[in-house]
Amino acid sequence: MSASPAAASGDAGGPIPPAASAPSTLTAAPHTPGTVWFVGAGPGDPELITVKGRGLIERAGAILFAGSLVNEAATRWAPAGCEIRDSKDMTLDEMAAWLIEQAARHATVVRLQTGDPALYGALIELVQPLDAAGVPVAVVPGVSSAMASAAAAVESFTLPELTQSVIFTRVEGRTPMPEGEDLAALARHRCTLCIFLSITLLHKVEAGLREAGWPDEAPVLVVHKASWPGEERIVRGTVATIKQRCRDAGIVSQAMVIASPTLGSRQWPELTKSKLYDPSFTHRFRRASVPAA
Repeated sequence: MSASPAAASGDAGGPIPPAASAPSTLTAAPHTPGTVWFVGAGPGDPELITVKGRGLIERAGAILFAGSLVNEAATRWAPAGCEIRDSKDMTLDEMAAWLIEQAARHATVVRLQTGDPALYGALIELVQPLDAAGVPVAVVPGVSSAMASAAAAVESFTLPELTQSVIFTRVEGRTPMPEGEDLAALARHRCTLCIFLSITLLHKVEAGLREAGWPDEAPVLVVHKASWPGEERIVRGTVATIKQRCRDAGIVSQAMVIASPTLGSRQWPELTKSKLYDPSFTHRFRRASVPAA
């Protein structure tokens, strides 16, 4: 009588097939490295991390966070035994080596980056050595400090018939700007400018805006540590005054500079309203209730 399927497989206590039926030489399957997730930690408030980002932290075997910019509280959801490392004293090569080492030991490794990984981070510089090592990577977006700054000040980047465009940029410091991307060239568009990494270069911001024709009284907003609990500060000024106001406030790091024709619109007596909500405007979810003017 032939053996039952359970007995043939050795399940449920059945006999194990004789050793002669197995290959004489067994080759272990190559180890598959874990995935390194580049997670946007958001602008500072740990509760502004995405649900997906928090879920990855909760099951991470290792976390590398940018301690000079990321609030360490963002790691509070890490499980017991998770290896957590601050990268602020590490070089790019050291960070890549650490991530590769941890991916060999853990299924989920998290690199926590400030804001969104795609903006002013060393995303591609770190991904390339991981690719070369055969380590899978994935990215989870995060809330940018630009968005958090607008939220803190209750401002809108866009207004109908005023500006419908937003430029994310910086001014030249130790990192040169590509040709055609100097602030004066971009500011000539007269749209919203979110100027990163430039709080110590406000003299260049002022010069670039003036060269582009922005008047001295044009409003400028600076938000220091946007969304950081108990540390956020908002400074309002103009092209002519913002540098001195930030100096008086002692703001020299971690600040977003916003220049926009929309700033202060909350107090304007009249606004051009959005067509989407105009009672004379028909779209596929609502028909016009009044004739168009």
